[in-house]
Amino acid sequence: QVQLIESGGGLVQAGGSLRLSCVASGRTFSSYVMGWFRQAPGKEREFVAAINWSRTTTRFANSVKGRFTISRDNAKNTVYLQMNSLEPEDTAVYYCAADHSITSKSWEYWGQGTQVTVSS
Repeated sequence: QVQLIESGGGLVQAGGSLRLSCVASGRTFSSYVMGWFRQAPGKEREFVAAINWSRTTTRFANSVKGRFTISRDNAKNTVYLQMNSLEPEDTAVYYCAADHSITSKSWEYWGQGTQVTVSS
């Protein structure tokens, strides 16, 4: 089992920045691909970004490319999502997830989520 706890959400004005963190506990963190997803009100959950265990491969949704970066610190069992140039359309609950494949269609472990609200 892997437990994931997100933090760092909040209210920010458009154009601002936030950094989300996700701390993992349980099985060996470094063996997992870590990802971020989000779900806006009335919409389905969507993929945002992912990073492999060695930090050599990352993936991003087209909607966040160039604005968001993902990183991880395996020594701290933590993955980060740095969000810059935030837009009202980025408002959503952001979830951290873990799996063994960066292209997974069904991620194995999920956090509870953290709310991000971007005001215009």
